[in-house]
Amino acid sequence: MKTENGLRKQGGGGAAPCAACKLLRRRCGEECVFAPYFPADQPHKFANVHKVFGASNVNKMLQELPLHQRGDAVSSLVYEANARVRDPVYGCVGAISSLQQQIDSLQTQLALAQAEVVHLRVRQTASFSNYGLSPTSPGNSGSPSSRLMGSQSSRPMFEMDMVVDQAMGDSVW
Repeated sequence: MKTENGLRKQGGGGAAPCAACKLLRRRCGEECVFAPYFPADQPHKFANVHKVFGASNVNKMLQELPLHQRGDAVSSLVYEANARVRDPVYGCVGAISSLQQQIDSLQTQLALAQAEVVHLRVRQTASFSNYGLSPTSPGNSGSPSSRLMGSQSSRPMFEMDMVVDQAMGDSVW
């Protein structure tokens, strides 16, 4: 059951303590700086923050901040505390470093894929030019293999590609 000020009442008539006051085993008054940010049903949230930063330090930090910044500050403290509990040495810097490594790896994979696309386009353009075709010419509306079927040339379509690949040592045949 909630009272007019939004706090839950216990069976004895007093307000239910927030997670911070519950952990610290103290009375949770209406002026409790922790109550809006550490609800009683999320005790783990304050436990990690208390373990890493200490209740007194968190209390001082919150009191020094304007009300509109406290929610963001608590979110940051909770994130850093949880990261520090998972990785006591690096904390959230370890998570950031791991994400940066993933970004670097994905950027490398993207660059390789883009280079492969360019390489395939160059090969396709070279194949078309070997047969006097242009990828944008009006007679080039069907697939390359269907156009070349009627061609009188006996050269294989990918002859140049094989030479280029063998010269580079990348023979895929």
